[in-house]
Amino acid sequence: MTDELRIRIQGSESLPTLIYLPGTHGDWTLNAGFREAARDRARLVEFTFPRTLTWSLEDYAKSVEEKLLQNCIRSGWILAESFASQVAWAWVGLGSKEFRMDGIILAGGFVRHPMIPAVRMAGMLARNIPIPVLNVILRCYTFYARARESDSPEKRAALREFSERRTKEDLLAAAHRLDLIAEDDLRPNARASSIPLYYLTGLIDPIVPWPFVRPWIEEHCPGFRGWRIIAGSDHHVLGAAKKSSEQILKWMAGPSTARPDS
Repeated sequence: MTDELRIRIQGSESLPTLIYLPGTHGDWTLNAGFREAARDRARLVEFTFPRTLTWSLEDYAKSVEEKLLQNCIRSGWILAESFASQVAWAWVGLGSKEFRMDGIILAGGFVRHPMIPAVRMAGMLARNIPIPVLNVILRCYTFYARARESDSPEKRAALREFSERRTKEDLLAAAHRLDLIAEDDLRPNARASSIPLYYLTGLIDPIVPWPFVRPWIEEHCPGFRGWRIIAGSDHHVLGAAKKSSEQILKWMAGPSTARPDS
């Protein structure tokens, strides 16, 4: 393990606690817009994962819980983005008695990825992409991300940090996370869970297409309460910060029994 699990806590303890776990990129650098939108409305706890090549999904889950307990956080809503949905389901499987999940929100997440061959191919590309090619992709993505969201100094700084963190070491860690997605099947954990579950997705998501995810969740997850598609958004649905934060805070404020949300 080349660095440590990092935690950042913002907001008053009197506010509802929302715990953000990042996607395959593994850090909080793409969360600046959502952080701004949720400010003063939720106690936002964010994580950056270590660049480990050995952790299992259970190792991720145990380490996240341990870090929360060290900071006297014993309950909260889990906002699991993409890869982190697998960490959330592994965490559910631990059956912890020390931390209470008030609810789980999958942001571009899933239970079992619907396109495992594509996941394996993405892992191969992450291991072998030349850094100059990656830098071109990152410049294009930065331009796209700044055009998609309202601009601010905090967001610009976060995007710079996002690009700077994409080293060869970081790519190998991302490839390992993709391997975990391909190798682990957490559907039994989801089937056994009655924790309130919500699903948030962008309309155009070629990475985790919602037509192949939502029906299984609705049919097989006892905790399923609702879902929403955000038009104009993509796999990084939290990038639509205002709309996604409004919906997530609404779910946190009053879990509905309606299936599905609109």
